[in-house]
Order: sequence, then structure tokens, then C-alpha cells
Amino acid sequence: MSHPDELLVGIATMVEAEHSNQMSLTVVVGGAVITGRLAPQAVWRQRVSEVLRNSDRLQAFSPVFEGDGAAGTDGGEPPTHLHFHLARILQGSTGIPETGGMYRVAIKDVTAWSVGDFRYSDQ
Repeated sequence: MSHPDELLVGIATMVEAEHSNQMSLTVVVGGAVITGRLAPQAVWRQRVSEVLRNSDRLQAFSPVFEGDGAAGTDGGEPPTHLHFHLARILQGSTGIPETGGMYRVAIKDVTAWSVGDFRYSDQ
């Protein structure tokens, strides 16, 4: 979207203000469908940092994600990104990864969205 959807910005602002990770959302970005729960940026960054820190190969990248993570939210500025956790990219009838991943999506790049996430069934 050339101008971020104000409803989507409002949702992201509430997630940041309430420090809630209960908002489920599905978005379309660059043709990919991502579904999962939103997290406040600081919580998302902390979790990514923990995962990297516990990796033998990737722990050197952990400090990049440490800090307050408040970029784009200081001084009353609206969030610029959505931070998904327990999220999956929809591919046919399955979600990748099955266990859910951590995704950061620029709000301006979202072309469609819906409240709620999609579940999968083998039937």
C-alpha cells in the first residue's frame, strides 16, 4: 500500500500500547499469505535474540535484536512494522513452518489483511 491502511496501523498501535500478543492477523505481502499472532516489537526482538543466542551457529547475531526495540513508536509516531510470532506462511493446505515462526512485515507492504488466523486440517 502506498499509504499504510489506518485500521492496520491502529491495530499495530494497540498491540504496542497494550503489550498484548493475543491479536491474530492474516496478511498478504508480496503475494505471500502470513497468518499468526502479533507481538509488541520489544517482545518480538527479545524472543528472536533468545533463539539466536541459543544457536551455536547464529549466536553472534543475537545482539542486533537486543535493546528497547521502540523504533517507529517514539514520540507518538505510529508503528511501521508488524511483528508476528507463532506465524506461518500459507502454502497450499499447509503452513510453513509447522511450529510457527517469527516474521517482521512492513505495514506499507501489506496489500490485504484479515483479523484472525487460519488453521489447518488434514481432511
